[in-house]
Amino acid sequence: MIEVCGRCIGLWMREAKLMKIMIGCDHGGFELKEVLKKYLADKGHEVEDAGAYTPDRVDYPDYAKKVGEAVAAGKAEQGILICGTGLGMSIAANKIHGIRAAVCGDCYSAEKAREHNNANILCLGARVLGTGLAEQIVDAYLGASFLGSYHTQRVQKIMDLEK
Repeated sequence: MIEVCGRCIGLWMREAKLMKIMIGCDHGGFELKEVLKKYLADKGHEVEDAGAYTPDRVDYPDYAKKVGEAVAAGKAEQGILICGTGLGMSIAANKIHGIRAAVCGDCYSAEKAREHNNANILCLGARVLGTGLAEQIVDAYLGASFLGSYHTQRVQKIMDLEK
């Protein structure tokens, strides 16, 4: 039985605009990455896989760097990083200038990461999320967009911390 939260049901109705998405993972996120890669492509998104390409042990900062640098350079509109918890990927990706990576384990946080924080990388934990919920979180994240307004000043203050 798949558990669906009420928030996610409403967000399913909101379709994300088609975009180029860079996706990456470590060994802990390999299986979920493969599922999400197909899920996104089936929805019409252009998906570029930055690895890992096997479930063999690798170091997550290498893939956070690949995806983060591609997103920061404008080679992809959004990034998705997957490891066991999403935490390591988020910490590593947030070291890259111009990246605002958010670990999300629910649809509401994913939506707000885009709307309020203008997040450009979604981090997921393959060992703490089921496939169905991960797909819902991706939909919520990609279906939302930055609200601007007073959030713009706050995001700028975050970006100023990189200086």
